[in-house]
Amino acid sequence: MARFIIPLLIFSTIFFLIEFYAFQALKTVTKSKIIKWVWIILAIAIYLNLFYTLFTTPRSAGQTKAFQFAAGFLITFLIPKVVLLIIMFGEDVVRVIQKLITWVGPGETKPLAGRRAFISKIALGLAAIPFTSFLYGIIKGRYNYKVLKYEIAFDDLPDAFDGFKITQISDIHSGSFTNKEKIQYGVDLINEQKSDIILFTGDIVNNKANEMDDWIDVFKNFEAPYGKFSILGNHDYGDYVDWNSKEDKKKNFQDVKDIHPKIGFDLLLNENRFIEKDGQKIAIVGVENWGKGFNQAGNLEEASKGINKEDFKILMSHDPSHWEYKVKQDELHYHLTLSGHTHGLQMGIEIPGFFRWSPSQYVYKQWAGLYEEFGRYINVNRGFGYHAFPGRVGIWPEITVIELKKGTSNA
Repeated sequence: MARFIIPLLIFSTIFFLIEFYAFQALKTVTKSKIIKWVWIILAIAIYLNLFYTLFTTPRSAGQTKAFQFAAGFLITFLIPKVVLLIIMFGEDVVRVIQKLITWVGPGETKPLAGRRAFISKIALGLAAIPFTSFLYGIIKGRYNYKVLKYEIAFDDLPDAFDGFKITQISDIHSGSFTNKEKIQYGVDLINEQKSDIILFTGDIVNNKANEMDDWIDVFKNFEAPYGKFSILGNHDYGDYVDWNSKEDKKKNFQDVKDIHPKIGFDLLLNENRFIEKDGQKIAIVGVENWGKGFNQAGNLEEASKGINKEDFKILMSHDPSHWEYKVKQDELHYHLTLSGHTHGLQMGIEIPGFFRWSPSQYVYKQWAGLYEEFGRYINVNRGFGYHAFPGRVGIWPEITVIELKKGTSNA
């Protein structure tokens, strides 16, 4: 118990400072006691709701929707308050410096200057930007599906596959879903791409197989003439909840794997399939999860048995760190790797062709979109669903469509 006291004191101090400075901005611009009390009561309610959810939800329940929304509302209100903290603390620094100047100067020492209302108004105006963004992310952003299309040319692509279209989806996280109509819209949008093949790169659930029970009928309607193939992600192993026994965890894992054929997907567990067209073929390779700092059940050598270096290969591997640390240097030469996992952290800024930023980039070198090294490509899908935070801010749910072209490499 003692080892939790110091971290608790540190976090309590940080949250107190955030709340204190945020309140300074409010009380500088309004004298209304009602507004001030509403601010205080709302802040207390958000913290109490999170603590109540944390302490009343057993780890065996996994990450519940109640926890997601409790954490989501905390983040939605806390990030704007951090903006207020930075500006109001900055004002305090200026006020103290001004005080020191008068203190050491030849003239009369002046009292500490009061807060200026226009600074507080600017602070509140700037804080409103992340507040409205996060609120939009929860209400609308998590269903703001974007279809991102790429053409990638390869010299050694079999002629029959020139123009072959792949739709990639990733990170469904069905345990987070609440709106069947919106999810159905996303599935319909996938089918509208009329791709030749659909590839799903893992995390069908948050933790438990039964999270998918209400969504089987929605996800079994994917259409692709050359098949639908899938792999597992780190969440599919049930590693983030407590189980009553090893047998329960093992059964859940089997139940998760059994979901894939129910929705028409061929689950590849360190194995491969050849897709044939007009007498030519390409290899679809699927590994179990392999991630730096995560489960490393993926076995590239096992998954590629029966495949030659000359074969054109598409690899599905959930975590992009697998490509960074293993795949891109592999002698077998995997032409295109499809990953997910990062979600782009579900928050960031993307202005196509000009600017991209997300906290995810400080963890993953390949965090979202298409990358190339050594003439080998990886696409990191931003995810279809959402997890932990019940929304998306600037990093929208993604449906990727990749068209393979015969010709000079894009590299």
